Amino acid sequence: MKKDFLSIRNLSTDEIRELLVSAFAIKASPSSYENKLKGKALAMIFEKPSLRTRVTFDVGIHQMGGFAIYLTPAEINLGKRESVADVAKNLERMVQGIMIRTFSQELVDNLAECARIPVINGLTDFSHPCQAMADYMTILEVKGTTQDVKIAYVGDGNNVAHSLLCGAARLGAHIAVATPENYEPDPRVVAWARENAGATGAKIELMRDPIAAVAGADVVYTDTWTSMGQEAEAEQRRAIFWRYQVNDDLLSHAKSDVIFMHCLPAHRGEEVTDSVIDSSRSVVFQQAENRLHVQKAILLSLMG
Repeated sequence: MKKDFLSIRNLSTDEIRELLVSAFAIKASPSSYENKLKGKALAMIFEKPSLRTRVTFDVGIHQMGGFAIYLTPAEINLGKRESVADVAKNLERMVQGIMIRTFSQELVDNLAECARIPVINGLTDFSHPCQAMADYMTILEVKGTTQDVKIAYVGDGNNVAHSLLCGAARLGAHIAVATPENYEPDPRVVAWARENAGATGAKIELMRDPIAAVAGADVVYTDTWTSMGQEAEAEQRRAIFWRYQVNDDLLSHAKSDVIFMHCLPAHRGEEVTDSVIDSSRSVVFQQAENRLHVQKAILLSLMG
């Protein structure tokens, strides 16, 4: 794999599959990997709060014999208190890898350019590649394949939607994204996904109607309508997105063995009802656990 893990778009189909194979092996026998990163240090830069990202990276490297150092905005304040290049040049002399969860994709790309050690994108406003890897691992676990599996993504065309689109193109899935007008995924991501879909037989669809998206779906996926940094838009977004709530009625249009997915945290009663997220069709906590295993695979591939 390449030096960094910044976007699904940067990985080939074979590289994604190799990471998933590794993640399944780690999940099946975690004790076999206990000393694979012995003594290795991971700097974790957080400019956005996190539950799953922090715990899974911290626990993951610890379980492989390494350790993590948690760095808050107060300690770094990237690009303000200290330049991105200076932070990179300092950290590359002290640790063996950097995981960053922040707002700007450009900042993450810049950090990777400046640092001689691996940089992992733990989330930006543009992409969430670790989440997408865990999502496709979960789909493989439950459905046995990603090829021609129909994923209906309903809601905001955000960073999660971007990474799912790229993953679908690489893994041969059929993804139907339903969003309100003006909340579509970035056209550059859609264009890239469509350009690369032919190599794997993937199908990329954008639409307005959530029922049309969900029709015949193997997977129904949603995310919060209001992401971090958009809190001022919350009321406006609730008024616009109400038709896109994943509830029992919407889910009834999918296949009988449909699974429900959400990257969490969920705003229950908004983008999803309790009756769906707490049902036997929901695999949201399996997804969350798989963040641990797939990120261990990423850490091992970059820092091992």
